[in-house]
Amino acid sequence: MNEVMEMKTSNNRTVMHILYGMHTIAWASMGTLAVIALIVNYMARGDEADGLFREHHSYMIRTFWWMILWCVATSPLFIALFFPGLVAWSVIGFWYLYRCIKGWLRFSNNRMPQ
Repeated sequence: MNEVMEMKTSNNRTVMHILYGMHTIAWASMGTLAVIALIVNYMARGDEADGLFREHHSYMIRTFWWMILWCVATSPLFIALFFPGLVAWSVIGFWYLYRCIKGWLRFSNNRMPQ
């Protein structure tokens, strides 16, 4: 029985690392990987009993939706005045990358995302 639990935990950890990786390199796929990871985050979070894993799924979900909110909010800058919009979206992109890396590192150390 313990072997099954260890195997499940190992598989869950692998999935979590893959999800963080997908969110982190989402820029290379024009966001497609982030959307796929978001769907998996929602599905996995609903079935997750471990608080650490559930919190990290929620963290990735929140990070994604805040990024979308800020991109939509600053899109008039991008449309009307290209450079300020580019700066705003660059800041948002770096913030998203920072959150993904920070969460990934905290997960790797078995810590809550905060």
